[in-house]
Amino acid sequence: MNVTQLHDKFEKIRANKLFESFVIAVIVISALLVGAKTYDMPPSFASVTLILDWFISLFFLTEISIRFLAEPNKRYFFKSFWNWFDTLIVLISLIPADDAELAVVARLVRVFRVLRMISIIPELRVLLVSLVKALPQLGYVMLLMFIIFYIYAAIGSTLFEQINPVLWGDITISLLTLFRIMTFEDWTDVMYETQEVYSLSWIFYLTFIFFTAFAFLNMVIGIVVNVMEQESAKARKLEEEASNEPTMHDLMDELVRLREKVEQQSNGQR
Repeated sequence: MNVTQLHDKFEKIRANKLFESFVIAVIVISALLVGAKTYDMPPSFASVTLILDWFISLFFLTEISIRFLAEPNKRYFFKSFWNWFDTLIVLISLIPADDAELAVVARLVRVFRVLRMISIIPELRVLLVSLVKALPQLGYVMLLMFIIFYIYAAIGSTLFEQINPVLWGDITISLLTLFRIMTFEDWTDVMYETQEVYSLSWIFYLTFIFFTAFAFLNMVIGIVVNVMEQESAKARKLEEEASNEPTMHDLMDELVRLREKVEQQSNGQR
């Protein structure tokens, strides 16, 4: 078996949907195994979980090796952030969990193996990339929201401090109280308490909820959805370009046909 045939074999394994589904299943089992270790287990079950943990680590090592060998140009493999992330998680997962000094680190890394689901499933990658790319635009929205928070916190601390200093004692406590109101955590109790002194204080709460929970939340959703649509369009375009590109096997076949054609022409001239 030559190098080209071996590469095509690894490429078929990597592109196989059944193999991809099996990788996802192993990631889910790995997550369940981490959760199971948080319970008190009998010694026999603990030994089984240890064997499963090593099997999962070896499987992930095999899977990342297959992906590396299936890459046509090995230099470009580590240009992808997701390949770096997967390789790092897999290598650190090989740290023995029974070592007293490294046990905590090894267990924490095994928890992060669940994040490999993002690198395996393209739709999850699009979601995460969209969220990261939306952060610069979200920063201005967050800044404007903080300004609104600060104004309302100053007003609330000034008007309501004597009513309930626990909730409105200073501007920092007022900010926490406003966050509680924005998340609708018993916010009516806070409002009814101040309404006993200021009957029109409901205007303060309703306008704040309108600005934060409704207006700004919809702005955030709109920005994320817009970036997500752009990233989805880019992903579809890349998939179309990749499907139209000839594979290594197709190039080799084309070279063989050209060589045969040249040999036939040379034989005809003779």
